[in-house]
Amino acid sequence: MFRSVAATLTSLLFAFVIGPRIIRWLMRKKIGDRPEFHHAALNELTKEKANTPTMGGLIIIFSVLAGSLLWAKLNNPFVQKAVILVIWFGALGAVDDWLKLTSNIRHRSRNGLRPWEKLIFQFGGAVLIARFLYADFVNIPDGQLFWLPFYKHGLPLANWMFLLIAIFYISATSNAVNFADGMDGLAAGCVGMVSIVLAVLCYVASETMTRTSTVTWASYLLLPAIPQAGELCIFYSAITGAVLGFLWYNCHPAQTFMGDVGSLPLGAAMGYGALVTRNEILLLIIGGVFVIELLSVALQIGYFKYTGGKRIFRCAPIHHHFHLIGWSEPQVVVRFWLLAAAFAAIALATLKIR
Repeated sequence: MFRSVAATLTSLLFAFVIGPRIIRWLMRKKIGDRPEFHHAALNELTKEKANTPTMGGLIIIFSVLAGSLLWAKLNNPFVQKAVILVIWFGALGAVDDWLKLTSNIRHRSRNGLRPWEKLIFQFGGAVLIARFLYADFVNIPDGQLFWLPFYKHGLPLANWMFLLIAIFYISATSNAVNFADGMDGLAAGCVGMVSIVLAVLCYVASETMTRTSTVTWASYLLLPAIPQAGELCIFYSAITGAVLGFLWYNCHPAQTFMGDVGSLPLGAAMGYGALVTRNEILLLIIGGVFVIELLSVALQIGYFKYTGGKRIFRCAPIHHHFHLIGWSEPQVVVRFWLLAAAFAAIALATLKIR
């Protein structure tokens, strides 16, 4: 617990220190956002965001790595994969952001990576993490089972099913955070609440109730027991500190935007935490705001194609819909934060219901 608090403070302070330097560097390189939507009213509402530096997610990545590498045990297999995941998805997001920048400067028609190119690298990273994660679970009985909220016994899970679930979750959560990153502070604040819950789940999965006790929190609460998962508390605490530090520069009006370089690794980390602690279904509650954002996009696209041009929402993701019906941007963000806090509280409450 001490190292978790230390990792939070380290990441927070590191973000404060490097934030202004990275923002100045981004401004010198003219790495600015030029948001354009297929909605004239929304373009009018967001016109003041033009040329705000993007790729601010670099602040988050460097801060998370600083807190994790300094305080976590680097021989822990779960921590090792968490670091690899952040670097992999962060690099993917950085390439996508950089291509968007060069396309704007050189007036190219191509805007970043094509969707299928991004998905290939997302799937590739997810496959690697899933394969090595399953190898870690070979000697962990609870790790090989599928667990449902409110049910105290794990269900048998075939190898190929585990791999499919892992690939889907890591890819889906990385995109969900990416969709939510459309307003000042929205994604960062919600990720901070999710990371706190994941830190608690990692602690509960492997730690004993007292120093002298042999009873684990997992056995007491009838949750899956995953030895060594507790070390990921430091990693998710570092994410909490990093996004809080980033919010200092990302709150309305934002000095910088997260960009794919921040949203993709943060989303992938959410899915990874659920996989390690075997709480994939519970993640749907923990990250309820991101689930809503992702579903709003899927429903909008599906309904648009099915009806030949009609829409359910004025604009998707859904936070833009509320902006268009008259909510101010700070109102949308704070209300979504409140929803994220409510989902987090509900998820924690389910731990005792088993």
